[in-house]
Amino acid sequence: MRHIFITLIITFLSACSTLNWISEEISLPQSKGDSKAIQPTLAATPEDIQTTAASKNKTDTAQVEVQTKPSKPKIAAPSKVQSTNKQNNSKQSVPRKTAITNTEPIKTLMVTQKTPENTANKGSGQILGLLINDPILVSNPKTSALPSLEIMQNLDEGKFNLAALIPTPKTNADFSDYGFITPTDGLEHRVNKELKAQRDKDTEANNNNLVDRLTLHFKLDLELDNRRIKNQLNWYLRNPEYLTRTFKRSARYLYHVVEEVKKRNLPMELALLPFVESAYDPFAYSHGRASGLWQFIPGTGKIYGLHQSWWYDGRRDVLASTMAALDYLTYLNDLFDGDWLHALAAYNSGSGRVSKAIKRNRKNNKPTDFWSLKLPKETKAYVPKLLALSKIVNTPAVYGIDLPPIVDKPYFSVVKTTAQIDLAQAAALAEVDISEIYKLNPGFNQWASAPSGPHRLLIPVQQAPLFRKQLLTLPPEKRLNWNRYSVKRGDSLIRISKKFNTTPKLIKQVNQLKSNMIKEKQKLLIPIASKGKSYYDLSRHNRLKSKQSTLKGAKNSSKIVYKVKSGDTIWDLARAHKVGVRSLAKWNGMAPRDPIRPGQELLIWSKKEGQIAEPATPALMQKREMIKRIGYRVRKGDSLARIADKFGVLIKDLVSWNKLNRKKYLQPGQKLTIYVDLTNS
Repeated sequence: MRHIFITLIITFLSACSTLNWISEEISLPQSKGDSKAIQPTLAATPEDIQTTAASKNKTDTAQVEVQTKPSKPKIAAPSKVQSTNKQNNSKQSVPRKTAITNTEPIKTLMVTQKTPENTANKGSGQILGLLINDPILVSNPKTSALPSLEIMQNLDEGKFNLAALIPTPKTNADFSDYGFITPTDGLEHRVNKELKAQRDKDTEANNNNLVDRLTLHFKLDLELDNRRIKNQLNWYLRNPEYLTRTFKRSARYLYHVVEEVKKRNLPMELALLPFVESAYDPFAYSHGRASGLWQFIPGTGKIYGLHQSWWYDGRRDVLASTMAALDYLTYLNDLFDGDWLHALAAYNSGSGRVSKAIKRNRKNNKPTDFWSLKLPKETKAYVPKLLALSKIVNTPAVYGIDLPPIVDKPYFSVVKTTAQIDLAQAAALAEVDISEIYKLNPGFNQWASAPSGPHRLLIPVQQAPLFRKQLLTLPPEKRLNWNRYSVKRGDSLIRISKKFNTTPKLIKQVNQLKSNMIKEKQKLLIPIASKGKSYYDLSRHNRLKSKQSTLKGAKNSSKIVYKVKSGDTIWDLARAHKVGVRSLAKWNGMAPRDPIRPGQELLIWSKKEGQIAEPATPALMQKREMIKRIGYRVRKGDSLARIADKFGVLIKDLVSWNKLNRKKYLQPGQKLTIYVDLTNS
């Protein structure tokens, strides 16, 4: 038994010894002089390393060499060694010696033969041959692309550690011994992405001017230069006050638009589009019935969810219209295969018109780029306007333009109200002027937010915390003022709603009526405005009264307040009171061609004797109005009735404003002036 145990131990030790001495055959180039010569391999010993270290300390070149002469050592030309495994089965290395001309101790050279067990690292022989052929690679680590000899060799086993020559894959790296998290490809990508985002954020944070930040995300080709762009560019340069005025007006909305464009990774030039469309005026209204910052017509607005009612017009809602416009522009860009100029042209004149122009050019073998298309005159100037404005914003100093800075911070916060609220009450809660509420929430037509929503208000960011706090203390049922009304003979929901400036639907909803039938002496709760009409007209009445208090009339004139009657015109009143039309208009904060309405009160410094000022009567329940003057060009098939119905005005007003002869037909191309109430457009 003991004999068997000893035999097993001896066998195990023998196997371990055999495995430790297995080495790889080195294939070396053949010498020109002797094709059978075997090129030796350096076998470093601890004494050699000490000698090398001592030599390194003595020299300034930090070279590890085996000779003391400065010249390159003379080594016999290497030759390729044929494998000896096919000739014999010996697994031992055959030691050989070679002489090197130097004064240092002769180093031992060793040749290893290839064995079946040692075939994994096939390129080691070529690497070693390279090192022996050119010791400079080893002796000068600063110029070497390979690891040094000390690193490559395993001193304990006396053989090369080829793993040192193979770069460790990044995904297999392990830095846990150093206290670091071993990075994976995914983790590295995430870290790099976050670092880039942080760098971009820091870059933008250092830039406090929102106008300057726009240029960081411009994507359209602003190198384009042609006559149409130059014409628009020259117009902007001739009217720098227009740029100043519109950029100041945009301060309330531009930050929100920029952030929405950036979220979608769209060209930042689109944030400048409302300058072209509406001069960044949310109350802008065109002859084509387009309204709001982005100038949606009613039909397109409904397609993109911009609800329009007596209470609310989503086309003027800053949040809703911006989202709809960017959705529409994205759709058009996809429709025209990523061509933004085609998409912008379609936004102005319609996708069908642009598509037909492209097909027409393609059929006639003409270019189909925007500049080659046959489009309406307005559309031909529309895209160049945006490109010209983008050029100015990109490099204002080049054009000698000083654009007013806009703070790169949010101007407003969105506050949810959960229910309808009187806008005058909202202004009081936020401690801001009612005009600021309307400018930030231009979608609301009347004195309160819409009963069916959206139940949110845009509040200046500094006042938003106060508004939220005070809104919590006000129950929803107390956010409107109520009037208890007793139904009279002949009343109807329509008549009552007109009397109190509300809608039949809201009266039915509040009083839980199932039909439009009401009875005499029936009690109804009617929501009413808490302030007079003038208060809801962007405080225009208050500003006018302040201005009028500083005015003085001519000598021998008397100050009167005249209440406009049906049939009155500003020219007739000026003639009757012996004053100029321009003066009369100036006293009342209006233009000479602005309309006057029955019941309107005018301040007149009359030179006519015997005039008595008529007392002003409050109009608490009158409808809030927002009048805009527009120009309209008569088209084929138009009539006074058709135009009046289109813009919600009276035929007699059209005749009066334009001094028309009703016996004569309108002519295509004829220009008309129309005064439109935006709250009823």
